[in-house]
Amino acid sequence: MPQTETNQLQYFDPATLQKLGGLEVIAQTIVEGVRVGVHKSPLRGFSTEFAHHRQYVPGDPVRHLDWRVYGRTERYYIKLYEAETNYDANFLIDTSSSMRYGSGDISKVEYTKYLAASMAYLIVQQRDSVGMGFFDAELRKYIPPRSTMGVIGIMDEEMKRAKDEPLSNIGKQLHDFADRIPRRGLVMLFSDCFDDVEHLISGLDHLHFEGHNVTVFHVMDPYELKFPFKGTWQFKGLENEEPLTTQPQRIRDAYLEELRKFQAAISAGCERCQVDYVLVDISRPVDVVIIEYLRRRMRAKGMGTSG
Repeated sequence: MPQTETNQLQYFDPATLQKLGGLEVIAQTIVEGVRVGVHKSPLRGFSTEFAHHRQYVPGDPVRHLDWRVYGRTERYYIKLYEAETNYDANFLIDTSSSMRYGSGDISKVEYTKYLAASMAYLIVQQRDSVGMGFFDAELRKYIPPRSTMGVIGIMDEEMKRAKDEPLSNIGKQLHDFADRIPRRGLVMLFSDCFDDVEHLISGLDHLHFEGHNVTVFHVMDPYELKFPFKGTWQFKGLENEEPLTTQPQRIRDAYLEELRKFQAAISAGCERCQVDYVLVDISRPVDVVIIEYLRRRMRAKGMGTSG
């Protein structure tokens, strides 16, 4: 009986990844899993953009039909794509204190390191460039885009050096970044998004207005998502909040409802701004998260993913 794709990919769980050595080795290992999971080159999910239409002729791939145009005109048209070459991708990585939290073997910031490194590996293999900014309340370091694997090692060192600053100001960093980047390309935000949602969405909208293709990876620990605590706990604020001692079961329903509203507000805001939103549970295998993201991008572009 053939294995399911999920079973094939279980090797790439976060706890196992920590045992593989250097970050570039980890990223390469994850990317090989991604290639197996997607079957076709996942890079198409990054590198092709819609160009124009032409009328359908027999033999054209049916998956490229634009059904919206058919609904308006009752005529069949094919969506054509063109490859973007030598584009820049810029990663914005939140290193504030709340990203240090982890209920298991890995923190949100460590998981982000693996996720961002793997995305960088994919892009650099395509001979495109990756730049990286590291921020909390301020932009602490910016690495201009480069198209060599060395960017992964630099990212590793910068994330190790990052200080445990208590506050983040995501909206401000997004606005500043939109003014900083001279060339349109990809922008990926890796953060737990613990900030004012209105300011966050305003910054994302600014990036989209400047012509960037933007993705938010909303990085969360499973205990933050499910709140399974029992007994009496003291919760310490990671961004200068006062400690709270309570019995979690008493506040669980209220907490989960507030979390639902928080996530829904971010997701809806991203949709309004035409920004991709990816909720990331750090207990899930990194390659599975990437595969699901790439497949969604390819579906949005009308591109098949079968092998």
